[in-house]
Amino acid sequence: MGTHLLRVVVAILLGYGCYVALCLLAQGLIIYPGRGLRAPAGPSGPAAGISQIWLETRVGRVEAWFLAGEGGAAGRRPALLFFHGNGEIIDFLPAEVAGYRELGLGVMLVEYPGYGRSAGKPSEASITAAALAAYDALVRRDDVDPARLVAFGRSLGCGAACALSRQRPLAALILQSPFTSTRPFAWRFLLPGFLLRDLYDNRQALAAFPGPVLIMHGRYDDIVPFSQGEELARLARNASFAPLACAHNDCPPDWREFWRTVAGFLRRHGVVALLVPGQGRFFA
Repeated sequence: MGTHLLRVVVAILLGYGCYVALCLLAQGLIIYPGRGLRAPAGPSGPAAGISQIWLETRVGRVEAWFLAGEGGAAGRRPALLFFHGNGEIIDFLPAEVAGYRELGLGVMLVEYPGYGRSAGKPSEASITAAALAAYDALVRRDDVDPARLVAFGRSLGCGAACALSRQRPLAALILQSPFTSTRPFAWRFLLPGFLLRDLYDNRQALAAFPGPVLIMHGRYDDIVPFSQGEELARLARNASFAPLACAHNDCPPDWREFWRTVAGFLRRHGVVALLVPGQGRFFA
């Protein structure tokens, strides 16, 4: 009986070891599924107002698009760096950032290495490098005010925005459906968290960030638990927390309410000027 039990234990351990090895090899596919999305040769559709920019990084050229803010006087204006989720590419995003542009912010859509038309492979290190290159390109623009730069992250993009906040000054952070780190997700696959290559420790980043943070999270999020957004809001030094009546992929449930929340946050912290109620497409 003892020999039989030992064989069973050894077989289980070997099987688990093979499973762990397979998961480690597949980490990139699990964390970065959007790298398989097909992208056209360049900006298509309503491309008016899109400036295509190529960022030089150590992993190769990474694409970014800049869309100028609307209205207002000429000169240096606030701007926002937009970091999307892991199942998107920047081609999907111009219509989604129109509210930021109506508030007067220029928007830099940052692609990830290995996504769309960008070179390299996605990883925490390469995505952080792309974020830093995008920031540095943005502050060099004559139409951007370096003192009023905001980073927005959605889902995986929260990791990029938080990583940027640890290495460059930001006026504010806006995080939609943020996660504390990738460690809790490892346990869903019966893996110890220390085996993950890309951790995105957003807890540590927010605890260190001195500026204001707006965190929006769906109460019924089926991918990133609502409790993780609450935890990050408690950790941040100056956080506003906005619970939303949605899950993960149907967020936000009400775009007008989303834009009112964002506008109020940016006004309170001096990033944008006061907005006259009733004007504009998104704030009527």
